[in-house]
Amino acid sequence: MQPTDFFKCLADETRLRCLLLIQQENELCVCELMEALDESQPKISRHLAQLRQCGLLLDRRDSKWVYYRLNPDLPVWTYSILTETAQSNEAFIVQNLKRLQAMTNRPEPSICC
Repeated sequence: MQPTDFFKCLADETRLRCLLLIQQENELCVCELMEALDESQPKISRHLAQLRQCGLLLDRRDSKWVYYRLNPDLPVWTYSILTETAQSNEAFIVQNLKRLQAMTNRPEPSICC
């Protein structure tokens, strides 16, 4: 992954919040991100598709849910940037995390093979 491609993918606030939340939680589905970000399903799905297209996310289907996680094949420097961004800007996603933690009926993912 080239740095310019990486930063272009992160240039949108919704995409950045999605990535930071997914990094924090390891794996999230669309409904969890909708709740955390207080956004519509089409908007969240569109941004997740862009992140997947950039190679930053992978997805897996579990019954009726689709879960997203960071691509484990990303270069180490991308993980460093995301980690540093999250640690240095905790306030950026604190409200999103609170909404996510307050979510009732969160889907429970089964362990992926």
